[in-house]
Amino acid sequence: MLQNIRGTKDIFAPEIDKWHFLEQKIDKVTALFGYTELRSPIFEKTEVFSRSIGDNTDIVNKEMYTFIDKGGESVTLRPEMTAALVRSVIQNNLVYDLSSLRLWYLGPFFRYERPQKGRLRQFHQIGAECISSPYPESDAEVIMLSNYLINEFGIEDFSLEINSLGNEISRENYKKALTEYLNKHQDDLSFDSRNRLISNPLRVLDSKDQKDIVITENAPNILEYLDKESRSHFDTVLSILENAGIGYNLQPKLVRGLDYYSHTVFEFKSSALGAQDAFGGGGRYNSLFEQLGGKSTPAVGFAMGVERLILILDSLNKFPKLGGNCDIYIVSSGESTTDYCNEIALKLRNKNYKVLTDLQRRSFKAQMREADKLKAKFCILVGEDELTANTVTIKNLSIGEQVVIKFDLLDTIDF
Repeated sequence: MLQNIRGTKDIFAPEIDKWHFLEQKIDKVTALFGYTELRSPIFEKTEVFSRSIGDNTDIVNKEMYTFIDKGGESVTLRPEMTAALVRSVIQNNLVYDLSSLRLWYLGPFFRYERPQKGRLRQFHQIGAECISSPYPESDAEVIMLSNYLINEFGIEDFSLEINSLGNEISRENYKKALTEYLNKHQDDLSFDSRNRLISNPLRVLDSKDQKDIVITENAPNILEYLDKESRSHFDTVLSILENAGIGYNLQPKLVRGLDYYSHTVFEFKSSALGAQDAFGGGGRYNSLFEQLGGKSTPAVGFAMGVERLILILDSLNKFPKLGGNCDIYIVSSGESTTDYCNEIALKLRNKNYKVLTDLQRRSFKAQMREADKLKAKFCILVGEDELTANTVTIKNLSIGEQVVIKFDLLDTIDF
């Protein structure tokens, strides 16, 4: 028997109802903030990601699904969305005059890593990007949007961790201080962190290796290296969040895993996920447009893992009662009533009711069991008597009562 590839998952009822629940919330909240949807291809030229994410990141070195297509082009299944979205914005010239461009997305992404709870090789993310504004108001808006979305999902047990990487000058000054400190402990660092110390020392702070964590506890604090401009930017972001009633924890070691971030970076965490507690995050990326061949364009965004959101909502019992793809089940006596049942079904579907009919020519009793299994609210019973009299028998399955009405009166009934 053929099976799905390891690290991928089929999604079907009743779990698919959870996805629909999240998607409805996303549609609602992004519209409230004025964001419109962008859908891009699931694969891109490899350089879209190697140029932007960073050649020395685990994503590029170890995790990307990259192959040579029949035209000899190096192609990669997208491991994240920001670079693909920026490519699309540049190519389609979506940024014009002084307007802010607000975009959101939802889709599958691909990374070759060890599958585990909440982390698959094909995973899904929702996210939003605010493009064109260099000001801290846009950083704050993106965080407020993501915070609003989390609240809309019904998640209360979460925290926001936030940091600033500063502008290029601040970041370079900090890199020098951090490198000097880490060089003193080079022999005790993990293998990966020794390599990162050469290519991008900031990413040592992102290490999950316990030895590295102990070493970086006493590392220089990046917030102490922010220049006046960077400090002002970050303070304004924090002030807006405070005035909006959004709590946060300063986390000076938060750098995120991608090379294109600058100024504000942030993560959302939930204890419901255990040790791997991050379920979303983002930050500002002012240089990414230029890296991908566009003109200088400031931007900020965030992304959240859908699978992780579902784990949180499941563990907290936050999903409302979902499912039930049937409001009314039409139980019929056989072939002679087929056309009449289809007329009834069409009339009710035109009133936006979910209506099912039997397709297996089963007995009345078997059809009633099916209606119960599907959690139908009502059954409409159609036999020879109803067909002859042009009536229907409506049974309320929750209380067991039933009434007989004329077919023409179906339009007047609210189920």
